[in-house]
Amino acid sequence: MIRTIVNDKQLLFGILGLIFLLLVAVLAPVIAPEDPYYYGPDVLNKLGENGHLLGTNKMGQDIFSMIIHGTRTSLKVAVISAFISGILGMLIGGVAGYFGGQVDRAISEFINIFMMLPTFFLILLIIALFGNSIYNVMVVIGITTWPSNAKLMRAQALSLRERTFVKAATAMGESRLQILFKYIIPNGVFPVIANTTVGMSNAILTEAGLSFLGLGDPNIISWGQMIYDGKAYLTSAWWIATFAGIAIVITVTIFYLLGDGLNHVMNPKRSKGKGV
Repeated sequence: MIRTIVNDKQLLFGILGLIFLLLVAVLAPVIAPEDPYYYGPDVLNKLGENGHLLGTNKMGQDIFSMIIHGTRTSLKVAVISAFISGILGMLIGGVAGYFGGQVDRAISEFINIFMMLPTFFLILLIIALFGNSIYNVMVVIGITTWPSNAKLMRAQALSLRERTFVKAATAMGESRLQILFKYIIPNGVFPVIANTTVGMSNAILTEAGLSFLGLGDPNIISWGQMIYDGKAYLTSAWWIATFAGIAIVITVTIFYLLGDGLNHVMNPKRSKGKGV
């Protein structure tokens, strides 16, 4: 396993980056010099002024502290929304691929219809109707991004249901649900894991996009919210939005490298190609 990780540079950098993000999130109270929610007297301070490493915003909040604590929000959004998307995709795709027939046709049509919908505008509509709390944002992102996972799981299930061990389980009298959860999903989950990891980067971008449009949760510290607050000061206090944007780019890149690396490692065609 260690050799596999070392040999795949994308996976290696992705794992190291994820460890870095987790450490920042866990140690945020220690690393951050100030409470990010504290409104201080130093308004729009420049970089390094009055001890503020990355300056302050219009409310006197320390930008560096906000960036550090914003890591927690981004990781929370990424993990929870991707988890919801992954679970829905695995269940729906697994049922479609394994049961086949009319069930597969009906679910496949539903997936196709869902994929044709403009996802971001659907998210905007749901947020406008049910509120823009961070929990609503995470749930909405999760329930609108599952179709790609369902497609992958369906393809895996279609292949796995013809395998000998599945047919043997059927012959031994195991029920369809038992086979689905004991053999189909556990053996077909790997491409979904890789795709879900890449989906984490999309979740972070979606949350940032909603915040930039003013539809994020104003009660939490997030990089998207920082960009929204700083866009009016780009010419006079560029640091408010710039460093939050850099943090988003770095985090999204880390999750992309991790997902792409996992896809390389878990792709059976790649493994066969190496063995030839």
